[in-house]
Amino acid sequence: MSTIDENVPSASAGKCPFHEHSEKKPPTTRTSNHDWWPNQLRVDLLNQHSNRSNPLGDNFNYREEFKKLDYSALKGDIRAVLTDSQEWWPADWGSYMGLFIRMAWHSAGTYRTLDGRGGSGRGQQRFAPLNSWPDNVSLDKARRLLWPVKQKYGQKISWADLFILAGNVALENSGFRTFGFGAGREDVWEPDLDVEWGDEKTWLEHRHPESLAQRPLGATEMGLIYVNPEGPNASGNPASAGPAIRATFGNMGMDDEEIVALIAGGHTLGKTHGAASADHVGAEPEAASIEQQGLGWASSYGSGAGADAITSGLEVVWTQTPTQWSNYFFENLFKYEWQQTRSPAGAIQYEAVDAPDLIPDPFNPEKKRKPTMLVTDLTLRFDPDFEKISRRFLNDPQAFNEAFARAWFKLTHRDMGPKSRYIGPEVPKEDLIWQDPLPEAIFEPTPADIASLKAEIAGSGLSVSELVSVAWASASTFRGGDKRGGANGARIALAPQKDWAVNAGVQHALSVLKDIQQSSRRASLADIIVLAGVVGVEQAAAAAGVSVNVPFTPGRVDARQNQTDVESFKLMEPLADGFRNYRRVSDDMSTETLLIDKAQQLTLTAPEMTALIGGMRALGANYDGGTEGILTDRVGVLSNDFFVNLLSMRNVWKAIDEKSERFEGRDRASGEVKFTATRADLVFGSNSILRALAEVYASDDAHQKFVNDFVAAWVKVMNLDRFDLL
Repeated sequence: MSTIDENVPSASAGKCPFHEHSEKKPPTTRTSNHDWWPNQLRVDLLNQHSNRSNPLGDNFNYREEFKKLDYSALKGDIRAVLTDSQEWWPADWGSYMGLFIRMAWHSAGTYRTLDGRGGSGRGQQRFAPLNSWPDNVSLDKARRLLWPVKQKYGQKISWADLFILAGNVALENSGFRTFGFGAGREDVWEPDLDVEWGDEKTWLEHRHPESLAQRPLGATEMGLIYVNPEGPNASGNPASAGPAIRATFGNMGMDDEEIVALIAGGHTLGKTHGAASADHVGAEPEAASIEQQGLGWASSYGSGAGADAITSGLEVVWTQTPTQWSNYFFENLFKYEWQQTRSPAGAIQYEAVDAPDLIPDPFNPEKKRKPTMLVTDLTLRFDPDFEKISRRFLNDPQAFNEAFARAWFKLTHRDMGPKSRYIGPEVPKEDLIWQDPLPEAIFEPTPADIASLKAEIAGSGLSVSELVSVAWASASTFRGGDKRGGANGARIALAPQKDWAVNAGVQHALSVLKDIQQSSRRASLADIIVLAGVVGVEQAAAAAGVSVNVPFTPGRVDARQNQTDVESFKLMEPLADGFRNYRRVSDDMSTETLLIDKAQQLTLTAPEMTALIGGMRALGANYDGGTEGILTDRVGVLSNDFFVNLLSMRNVWKAIDEKSERFEGRDRASGEVKFTATRADLVFGSNSILRALAEVYASDDAHQKFVNDFVAAWVKVMNLDRFDLL
């Protein structure tokens, strides 16, 4: 559910300010590869956010720049903007408080726990599609109002941090005490291409509530942040919205208490805007004319702003003090009887029929209104479980304040990863379970300790395949979207990761490494697991005739079970891991697409992914010890045999199952079966981009390069969660 200014109207409220323009196809002057081959593998996803798109250069360090910031002055400048009403976009009640809270909410509210994507961490609200979503109407104005602040402080504060900090300052200006603020979100300079927002072709197309809990997409309709404020499919029925609200907020990891607190807290301040029909509203920013300079949704109704503003199509003010924190939302919710009505734009909303006119008008101090609510606001009264929580907050305002403070902090920081990544003077000291907390380090292994541990691991009887597999299983849980997972914490030894099917094959190695850790007490289990991979890779390279020293930096710690949010970590179980030839589910996504998705989560480039696949196959690191993709008779040797044999015309491939997931490779001359493989293997021969990369490593002069590239990519994956090394 949106905060402060709810979603664009459904069909019942006339045309959406966005929808009218989104159905027009732009003129094209040429036909692209995607037009000819719409199912083409998106290898280009691995190239996004490279240094080539970053204007700040390789030497820019945001954390260091932030330290130079006068933080108190920055907050003061944001406070000044809050009440500096501009003629081109007048502030409601003389304050942009509600607008800035909504901007922060909608920046963070795209996050989903299933794949860790979305959220505020990269400042994506500046780019399409989010800058032009129906639910983000008028947030272009909020960003433009903040531009003088961003301009003044330059690169010392990112847009991504500024969005959230502005929301916090707005809450504080209302008299609310926030839980804190952690900076550290770094801007990117182009839209995320890897985030699936849905396969609907029409804005505001309704998604069936039963499907929401099974998909990572949070919203009930394409282009919304959460649910339709008029009820599911604009039903107008408050009682029907409960399941959809739980599903959408649940995809963010929010429970019932957090849901109630966030909806009520977000709707304690500000208003929605629906002065007239959306027929008056023009194109969204991405489709607006060039002279509008990035602003969209220009309105022909009256002045188009202030009292004439059309944003959501709803015209709701929830409380008597829309610029001051209060408990009036709950008081009004339960005190009055509510009658369904429509906004001037035709959107379904509710009015307190037995209430006096006590809500101040935002622009006419002589005028008062009756309290109004969204359909989904009333769900907090008419859903039995939500109603219990709402009544508790009604009777205990301090409990509500505390719940909202914590839920708001979680909402706005959930995609930042562990607390060690937070910077600034307002970082809360308390460890929260959703931050995946870690204990303090108790081991400081010396170089001599590391050498001794490597010798113990090498003499443990574990094969190269086992050593490499257990290290990969631990580290490859990392997700670049929300900075969760990774080897630090050794959570592969804890529930739920120890019970994942993909990890069944590493339990023996894990047991052996636990014994080494317990007997030596010189390093954490997390360090020993990564060190096992070091030993395996070095042994495999030596067997190939190449001497390498795989870089290793100790300092990892071991998490406890009570520091692990089991339910949240369950969502991180991989659907597929092409690096280990693993696929858990059968759905519409191809195995090769899932491989790209996994590589993107690991922040790998296409060459890094290619080198790792070739090496993992040479080392026999399949999740089940199987032979698919092991295109070599020298398993455990870090050779380029995978690429050589995959690209060789001596072999011919044929599917051996109905879905063309598994294949056998036969000698072209004799017909003898030589290899088996999966789609995650054969794509490196079939896709033209990946084949070009594979050819580099299959060349006769590529052996040393292949080993070097594999080791570099391997170390990168092992250290993805070592934020202490940044």
